[in-house]
Amino acid sequence: MAEKLKGTTTVGVVCRDGVVLAADRRASLGNMVLSDNVTKVFWIDDHLALAGAGSVGDILSFVRLLRSEAKLYRARVGREMSVKALATLASNILHGGRGYAYFAWFLIGGYDSAPRLYSIDAAGGLTEDRFTAAGSGMEFAFSILESGFEEDMPLEEGVKLALRAIGAATRRDVFTGGGVTLITITREGHREWSEEELKALSE
Repeated sequence: MAEKLKGTTTVGVVCRDGVVLAADRRASLGNMVLSDNVTKVFWIDDHLALAGAGSVGDILSFVRLLRSEAKLYRARVGREMSVKALATLASNILHGGRGYAYFAWFLIGGYDSAPRLYSIDAAGGLTEDRFTAAGSGMEFAFSILESGFEEDMPLEEGVKLALRAIGAATRRDVFTGGGVTLITITREGHREWSEEELKALSE
């Protein structure tokens, strides 16, 4: 039954001062809504996060693996893993397991010397982006991102753009909905935005 779980929209935006990752909260089974309170954005380390679109079990398993690898890297090397290093590791794992693939598409974002964002498909294809989307509503999200993205956007404008992109997918994709989880990562730190903050920005 788990393989029938599908549908979501995840979005990433690189801004002047940080990176934004956002996702809707709906989990569906076929044409049925199972839940509107599912988390699809996860912290890997203090400065690293991942958004996943696809099989819930595969995403959670992959998150646990990457968290363990990030902790091991800290212990062995004595410093935090870079965003590119985590994305490359994720790509290698996915590519190496193609016979037993993770049925998911991942966005990895973070801040090391600068804000960075990577898109990784289930076969390990790795792309660095300034903005991107994944999941069943990605076409609708991309239409908003492409028209609204600007280089060196202030962080708050990037948050608003991500919200508009998720909103467009929610209106047009039946598998996207249930609200938004949104996080930002900057040089100063990371946080998840509250529903009240996001509602105020949307208005």
